[in-house]
Amino acid sequence: MVPGNDTQNSGFLLQGLSVEPELQPFIFGMFLSMYLITVFGNLLIILAISSDSHLHTPMYFFISNLSFIDICFTTTTILKMLINIQIQSKAISYGGCITQMYFYMLFAALDDFLLTVMAYDRFLAICRPLHYTVIMNPRLCGLLVLVCWLISALFSLLESLLVLQLSFCTDLEIPHFFCEIKQVVLLACCDTFLSDVFMYFTSVLLGGGPLAGILYSYSKIVFSIRGISSPQGKYKAFSTCVSHLSVVFLYYCSSLGVYLSSAGAHSSHSSATASVMYTVVTPMLNPFIYSLRNKDIKSALKRFFQMAVIKRKIVLDLKNHP
Repeated sequence: MVPGNDTQNSGFLLQGLSVEPELQPFIFGMFLSMYLITVFGNLLIILAISSDSHLHTPMYFFISNLSFIDICFTTTTILKMLINIQIQSKAISYGGCITQMYFYMLFAALDDFLLTVMAYDRFLAICRPLHYTVIMNPRLCGLLVLVCWLISALFSLLESLLVLQLSFCTDLEIPHFFCEIKQVVLLACCDTFLSDVFMYFTSVLLGGGPLAGILYSYSKIVFSIRGISSPQGKYKAFSTCVSHLSVVFLYYCSSLGVYLSSAGAHSSHSSATASVMYTVVTPMLNPFIYSLRNKDIKSALKRFFQMAVIKRKIVLDLKNHP
């Protein structure tokens, strides 16, 4: 048998979070609920920002992009698992696995870069307030997001191409609920040195680089806030960063949890469990963080629902009185 040929024909088996049949309905219900909350919550944020002209600012432009990426990120990892539980199958095709792995890495990297761009935005708003609107013009905002997409797509493509060069033998079971790159590489029955080196290189570069940028931005922000004389001014400046800091804390703590769990012994199950926090819980909580602590978004959501109710009444009136 030529290694790799059977894999391309039969694909992989995703073991999921549990092999117990009686737990599958509970897992399906829980993850379906979290997935729907994530999609509708982030979709509401996007609709509220796009429908309110007062929120057409750089900060909310980046928040709406983050919400879109979170929807795509959760859909990439969770939807296949829900389908497999529903049809009582663990199979995922070879092409489907590579595709899922590519988009997982793409949206994870986009999350990372976008959080860094948002930290830079807060740095300019607080440390360079007089030049903020000139520097953070719509063209630069669009360019920053485009660069994030291009870099993330490039690194994800390179990693996926390296995995495509690997050969796989008979053990095709992935101890995870999605095609996580490290678990897929571990199944290879050939030399994975190049893939391992590139995987760790990108982890350091895409993880450490943006984190360094975020820490630098907030070190400057803290120094600038300390120079504000009035307590009200300090509170107002800091309050604009609280939501972003909360999301950054959630993102990097959950990422660290996944890394530590995968580094330990008997790590497969614990890594899959820790990944739930990273791939599902964090994107689900982001809309609540940005809406509950942000008066502008709460007001926009209120106006959005009021307009929806008014339009519904108009449509009903037109149907009843043609």
